[in-house]
Amino acid sequence: MNEPANILTSAVPALRRTLGLRDVILFFVTAGTNLQWVATAAAAGPSSLLVWVIGALAMFMPLSVCVVFLSSRFPEQGGMYAWSKRAFGPFAGFMTGWTYWTSNLPYFPGLLYFAAGNALFLTGGGSTQALAGSPTYFITFALLGLLLATWLNIIGLDVAKWLSNIGAFARWGATLVLIGLGLMIWWRFGSASPINADSLTPGFGVAQLVFWSTIAFAWTGPESAAFMSGEIHNPERTVPRALATAAPMIALIYILGTLSVLVAVPPAETSALYGVMQAIERSETRLGLTGVVPIAAILVTVTCLGSVGAWLGSVARIPFVAGIDRFLPASFGRLHPKWRTPIVALATQSTIAALFVFLGQAGTTVKGAYDVLVSMMVIAVLLPFVPLFGAAIKLSAAPAQPGDIHIPGGRVTIVLMGLIGLATTLSSIVLATLPPPGDSNHAFAVLKILGGTGVMVGAGVAVYFVCRRRARNSST
Repeated sequence: MNEPANILTSAVPALRRTLGLRDVILFFVTAGTNLQWVATAAAAGPSSLLVWVIGALAMFMPLSVCVVFLSSRFPEQGGMYAWSKRAFGPFAGFMTGWTYWTSNLPYFPGLLYFAAGNALFLTGGGSTQALAGSPTYFITFALLGLLLATWLNIIGLDVAKWLSNIGAFARWGATLVLIGLGLMIWWRFGSASPINADSLTPGFGVAQLVFWSTIAFAWTGPESAAFMSGEIHNPERTVPRALATAAPMIALIYILGTLSVLVAVPPAETSALYGVMQAIERSETRLGLTGVVPIAAILVTVTCLGSVGAWLGSVARIPFVAGIDRFLPASFGRLHPKWRTPIVALATQSTIAALFVFLGQAGTTVKGAYDVLVSMMVIAVLLPFVPLFGAAIKLSAAPAQPGDIHIPGGRVTIVLMGLIGLATTLSSIVLATLPPPGDSNHAFAVLKILGGTGVMVGAGVAVYFVCRRRARNSST
């Protein structure tokens, strides 16, 4: 396929291909699931089980099909940044990468807040501890988590991948503990939540609609590994194979994990921040067991740190490639002389994410900060999926290439999946703008959600045109 040279990604410096099939499978498990969404779903009630299935059909499946097609035909460093650039030009490519990159800035604090809350169960007391309402504790934990993940990624993916890999095993360990306890509780006491036709029917109130958008966000992740194509062995084959292997694991973690929490704790008593550990703690008490809670708390905390490490390393490749293209300052495209990692992109991303820790906490409680961070990242992370699905639809019109992965139905399937994904993405963005339930200051919360998102998008437009003008001036 012969695209004009001005829309293709510039030559990327030599990178170390350190990720094999096993690493990418485990990366997908770590990046594609998160136990915080299990807790959020359980707090919404048994109807979330059906919403999980609907979300898989409306978001995960369309996204997976489009990513498999695009990553097999265009196995380029930068993933959706490069695909959008090919399909719609430099500005679209940059804004796709920019919105996806900036979406992770509130994501890291939100995920680390979840990890901090669950880490409280290590010493007993959990959500009843004084630290559970302490902004200082949550801020400190989030900053230290960012520092650890950044340091490992700067050293290199051959080191950082072990945090992601361990995170995947820890996630399975925590989920198996949760499922095992759920089965024992169901067998001995029955379910704490009614599981019937009425309870499984989704609602359409404000809280339920916001939840739908969160579930759509939770099903994202298939696009993540493609950002690092230049550091994956045989990416055009490895990424699709790894995604196909990880997909059923991701679905089981979400659906069986949510069901297990519902069996142990009624939805009205389930916290979106502590729900998983609440279920494990209550099950341990009712079953007369000891020592399960601290082990589970370690597993949940480690798996969250694994997710931070995986996502931080993955999305840092976007500003790295944008720096090479001169859409960002050239320093973003530089590699560490020893470890061959995008040190400027990693350090900048972590510094801005640290600022979001403080911005999300401003003027609200710990729970209010968590809800705002979730809503901000849902909107921001879904925006770039609009051009991703559009790119799959447009680029699939070209003749088949020898290296393409066969997709049943060919272009018809790709276009259909792209249209379904577009509809899900756009509706979820609208729903995520609704005020978070339970925040004491709705107007301020909505202002932070919309204002924060608007600032990120506006900053991207400004950065693009400033850097493009400088690049043109330097070339004349």
